[in-house]
Amino acid sequence: MKIRPAAIAALMLTALLALSGCVVTTGSDNGMDGMHGGSGSSASADANTEDIMFARMMIEHHEQAVEMSDTILSKEGIDERVVSLAEEIKAAQEPEIQTMDQWLEEWDADMGNMGGMDHGDGMMSDEDMQALDDATGAEASRLFLEQMIEHHEGAIDMAQDEVDDGQNSDAVALAETIIDTQTTEIATMKAILATL
Repeated sequence: MKIRPAAIAALMLTALLALSGCVVTTGSDNGMDGMHGGSGSSASADANTEDIMFARMMIEHHEQAVEMSDTILSKEGIDERVVSLAEEIKAAQEPEIQTMDQWLEEWDADMGNMGGMDHGDGMMSDEDMQALDDATGAEASRLFLEQMIEHHEGAIDMAQDEVDDGQNSDAVALAETIIDTQTTEIATMKAILATL
């Protein structure tokens, strides 16, 4: 009888140690095995499906914003406020793309085909991108602002979904930053647009 409590305690200790080991050596229920967090970043600790979807979709979204910015920056006769804004968008979003790429690698999340986001995500169509490419001067400035406002609104919606349903603290924090930054930029773009 005296052995029984000791045996139970030993079994409980073994179970606790095994569970502790699982936290370090296995991924979440998303099949992301081997996420050890070697960099010490919480980005490698816990990511759910929403986190992965957010990173994948926001990379594609940011890449188009950078492309739009590059297009406007390559033109002559663009309003200086629009030029400054395009430079700020590139400066903010290019490092975020790199960060999210790193997360997906750490999460062992396959960067497969997303199937393409539709226009409802604020993404510009090929025709929209061509129109921006063809536009010149004040018309190009105006079109860039109109398109980027829509683009930002889509990004804010995506980021809000991450804030609501994401699990990874770093991803949620980035989503909150995107909401704050792009809400401010929308206000700036609307103010510039009103004066063109």
